[in-house]
Amino acid sequence: MKKGVLLVNLGTPDSTSVADVRKYLREFLSDKRVIDIPDVPRWMLVNLIIAPFRAPKSAAEYRKLFTERGSPLKYYTEDLLDPLRSILGEEYVVEYAMRYQSPSVESGLNLLKQKNVSSIHVIPLFPQYASATTGSVIDKVMEIVKDWQVIPEIKFTSQFLEDEKFLQVIVNNGQKWMEKTEYDHFVFSYHGLPERQIKKASVGNQCQLGSCCNKFHERNQFCYRAQCFHTTRLVAEKLGIPEDKYTVCFQSRLGKDPWVQPYTEEVLHKLAEKGIKKVLAFSPAFVSDCLETTIEVGETYQEEFIDAGGEQWDLVESLNDDPLWVESLAGLVTAN
Repeated sequence: MKKGVLLVNLGTPDSTSVADVRKYLREFLSDKRVIDIPDVPRWMLVNLIIAPFRAPKSAAEYRKLFTERGSPLKYYTEDLLDPLRSILGEEYVVEYAMRYQSPSVESGLNLLKQKNVSSIHVIPLFPQYASATTGSVIDKVMEIVKDWQVIPEIKFTSQFLEDEKFLQVIVNNGQKWMEKTEYDHFVFSYHGLPERQIKKASVGNQCQLGSCCNKFHERNQFCYRAQCFHTTRLVAEKLGIPEDKYTVCFQSRLGKDPWVQPYTEEVLHKLAEKGIKKVLAFSPAFVSDCLETTIEVGETYQEEFIDAGGEQWDLVESLNDDPLWVESLAGLVTAN
């Protein structure tokens, strides 16, 4: 019997219209794992404040990102299917889904169900585990299959930040930029989370949002902040970047509550103040180019850095449809 594989990425508006962006924001931000406050306050915050006022601005940003094929996050994920199917062979049925909007997780699971697969391996396309990303995908999958009459064996890949081929794609992409320019500093910018979510995931009061992330071990293996620092150390070591030449930071804050620090926008200003002129930025929390990489890190932060006195800010592209990234996914499927 065939085995099913479902790749799940974050999601994207169906178009750059304000209506579609508002619809996307409502679904995304209504997720209790994304905004982890009680239902009624969350509904009011999302539907009465964030979505109505943020949608027009976000739609304008998405217009900068979308191509003739639509959202890069979506089409790069779709582009993984055929080469991955080719590597895995006829024993596997491979589909993809978006956690928010289309194609939905339910539609992806139903395609595998219709093929009568004996098992389903779900790979959330987030290298580092967080409740708001990987945890949300797992939550959604289990919510859907609980109503199935027959539930096949289901497996999840919770994180893959140590996968050698995943890391090598980041290294290869970084080396292309480093061969052209001698950079003064390197920034590793990850999507942020509220500090309360980091603490809620802490095992035995392990997380102190400080030096506890300097080592990666069993007790902090699912701490998002620790995973980000660990990813950076692995990439920096392979690229030969000394510790004093790179900074780990976090972007995309929302609301007034404290988020995990240091904040990328504050880091880039401090670097400019120190006389740093040339910076190469990495976004290792994302496997596909998207609004948070191409626009936020690649354009907005570049403008802020130059305005602050810097001269050059470059962004290393995401893994996208790199053949080695496809091999990495195939290895995750066939492992064990």
